[in-house]
Amino acid sequence: MLESAPSRNAQLIRAEAMRLGFSFCGISTAGFLEEEAPRLEQWLMENRHGKMGYMERHFDERLDPRLLVPGAKSVVSLLFNYFPSLSIQPEEAPKISRYAYGEDYHFVVKDRLFELLQFIRDHIGEVDGRAFVDSAPVLEKAWAAKSGTGWIGKNANLITRSGGSYFFVAELIIDLEVLPDGPLQDYCGSCTRCIDACPTQAIIRPKVVDGSKCISYFTIELKEEIPVSMSGQFGDWVFGCDVCQEVCPWNRFSKPHSEPRFAPMDAIKEWSDKEWEEVTEETFRKVFKRSPLKRPGFEGLKRNLAFRKKTS
Repeated sequence: MLESAPSRNAQLIRAEAMRLGFSFCGISTAGFLEEEAPRLEQWLMENRHGKMGYMERHFDERLDPRLLVPGAKSVVSLLFNYFPSLSIQPEEAPKISRYAYGEDYHFVVKDRLFELLQFIRDHIGEVDGRAFVDSAPVLEKAWAAKSGTGWIGKNANLITRSGGSYFFVAELIIDLEVLPDGPLQDYCGSCTRCIDACPTQAIIRPKVVDGSKCISYFTIELKEEIPVSMSGQFGDWVFGCDVCQEVCPWNRFSKPHSEPRFAPMDAIKEWSDKEWEEVTEETFRKVFKRSPLKRPGFEGLKRNLAFRKKTS
């Protein structure tokens, strides 16, 4: 019996994704995310996005990928591991989220996505599609869960049974029919470690994070001064926060990545507290020109460092 084209397409795409370094690949049929619509609407109405005004825009596109790619038939969800071999920052240095140790993931992962899209065109035929890595109105984690790569944990991160949650989530939305996968069950059970450990109580209920209370929001997204009311709650974090992942039991299965471009920068490995405090704008721009740390900018980083010192 001959394989159907959608089944063969799925096999080809999945095999190439693994060859390119992705850890997981799942496929969903493109369509309207009915279950997510009321959740997103409520989250926005409760102002859980804080000053992240971009979350209010393109509401319809966030829920239906066919509005982003006309004629879209499939969403290919991919996970790319960024877990480092160990926490390599000096003990007294300000803490940087693990995902920012190396080169900006937007560059690294998108390069692989473009390679995968070209492979599809070379081996299957003319396919229209777009690649997305956390830079467009796409509900990445919802699609990844729908395709069975993992499930949404109580910390609202995507969790896999064999690798934990230290993954970047990316998608190809294409006008090609591909045999879809199905979702997994939720394996969080009665565990509440992430909720209990969150320094700012940002996880307001299972699977719902108040973005306006998250340390990552304050240290990366917020452009204003950090409210004094948050004093003493950040610990040493000055860029992002990994606490809800650090305490997750599933991350005992995390395996070190093998991507050279995610190798920790010398500054991350070597800078002392004093060197972070005294960094100049010229040095910042030179050292972090292809790093996620450029997101808040030099002034944002200095603000975060000052807030840490003021409240420690």
